[in-house]
Amino acid sequence: MESWQAPRLRRLPGDGEPLRLYDTARASIAESRPDGGTARMYVCGITPYDATHLGHAATMITFDVINRVWRDNGLDVNYVQNVTDVDDPLFERAERDGEDWVVLGMRETALFREDMEALSMLPPTSYIGAVESMDEVAALVDRLRDLGAAYRLEDGTGDYYFPVSQAPGFGSESHYDRDTMLALFAERGGDPERAGKRDPLDALLWRGERDGEPSWPSPMGPGRPGWHIECAAIAMRYLGDQIDVQGGGNDLIFPHHEMSAAHAETATKRTPFARHYVHAGMIGLSGEKMSKSQGNLVFVSRLRADGVDPGVIRLGLLADHYRADRDWNDEVAASATERLERWRAATTKQSAPDARALLASVRQRLADDLDTAGALAAVDAWADATLSDGGPDSTAPTLAKDTVESLLGVML
Repeated sequence: MESWQAPRLRRLPGDGEPLRLYDTARASIAESRPDGGTARMYVCGITPYDATHLGHAATMITFDVINRVWRDNGLDVNYVQNVTDVDDPLFERAERDGEDWVVLGMRETALFREDMEALSMLPPTSYIGAVESMDEVAALVDRLRDLGAAYRLEDGTGDYYFPVSQAPGFGSESHYDRDTMLALFAERGGDPERAGKRDPLDALLWRGERDGEPSWPSPMGPGRPGWHIECAAIAMRYLGDQIDVQGGGNDLIFPHHEMSAAHAETATKRTPFARHYVHAGMIGLSGEKMSKSQGNLVFVSRLRADGVDPGVIRLGLLADHYRADRDWNDEVAASATERLERWRAATTKQSAPDARALLASVRQRLADDLDTAGALAAVDAWADATLSDGGPDSTAPTLAKDTVESLLGVML
């Protein structure tokens, strides 16, 4: 599957700082230590039944900054992102609107790519759809079956489930208690009430063929994959048995990342699957939770069509810490607009204060669990000094611009 055009990324002078990230599984900040000079990151992508909203954008910006900091440290980055282009929400939206689910998925995936390019996101090394990964998913389910970690329901559906009892480390990523797990499983696409399961928390691996639904051949019979096994299979295929970062929004902590980790670790006997589980906060709208059910999603493409500069969107979403649930409103947009104008004005001056200290400060703040608010404040201080007093260094405006564009992804 095609991704999108890469933005300009300049090599900055000096050395970057080692990246320290909060790991959900350890509930603490720890240094990221990729092996062999290559960082491996898997980020859960969209189910393309609708356009890119600000929650998607905030999540993708978080991992884009991680990618940029790693590269500034001289690391190669093998970054994989999936597209769940076969799933119930896609079928439901297609049926509601009277269109083919394949056409819907292709159209919304194309719009997502356009939004990512507009927001100056570094593209994944591999951008992989579920449909093109059926062989890998089926092979992983079959491996789990051989290990005694998959069972078929006795109801004639051909559905296979993963028994959480076979994953000794189950729960070590989220640390939720069983009642919380059950509640979130029901809320987020699970089926704890399904008759015939050994445990209400057992997760669907392979859904047997149904009338009116697409299916693919497999050793388990025709069907299609469950959601969690899809991401496990794609990550393992393109990144190996252990990765540096598994990323997504904090709504993926459970069940999605917990289940995907359990599938991978059971199949490989290697733990942890990810050295860091990194989760971005949710985006609200004017004090209300932003969600499909509430009908208050703010779409990146709509903002762009209304003339909002992508740099404003990016700055508004970087203004607070990535792990915090935060708001989008007129005040956030106005502040980001004013900030972008000041930065652009400062970086077009003929000379300015020395920007090497600015580069060091931005590097330091981002290395500390992506303290983007601190990084933005450092650029603000440099821009204010430039606009008020100027400075003697004719190379500083270019270095400041390169720092902002290459580390924060805000195009000036």
